[in-house]
Amino acid sequence: MEKRICNVNIKNRRAAFDYHVIESYTAGIVLTGTEIKSIRQSRASLVDTYCTFIAGELWVKNMHVAEYFYGSYNNHTARRDRKLLLERKELRKLQQAVKNPGFTIVPMRLYINEKGLAKLVIALARGKHEYDKRESIKERDDKREMDRIRRIY
Repeated sequence: MEKRICNVNIKNRRAAFDYHVIESYTAGIVLTGTEIKSIRQSRASLVDTYCTFIAGELWVKNMHVAEYFYGSYNNHTARRDRKLLLERKELRKLQQAVKNPGFTIVPMRLYINEKGLAKLVIALARGKHEYDKRESIKERDDKREMDRIRRIY
């Protein structure tokens, strides 16, 4: 059987700007059939997405997966809560870390692995202050300027 390579790589660029990433994990997602088909067509978004614990399980909230065009009555709702799959040890560690003030869990990237399964990279993060954001903008601009100068010479 021939495997198709799926180049799905959906990023949450805003999260990298708004948070200091402490530690990252790769989690599986519980999806329905029409959801995975939509994700394979890159019709998903991680804007305004966050993770929360409900009854000891980690859930991703507000993740938008567009309805599948050929889904008919079997289609899913676009912004439903989806369960994340992690090892029990990782879940306990994250749950303890989130209890500390200032820490949160944010989705960073959604992709399809080589086996064809959807994976979500989540990060334990701490929010940046306004001056930290200005500093990261300055670093990004300086790096871009240096690359431009290197290309000229």
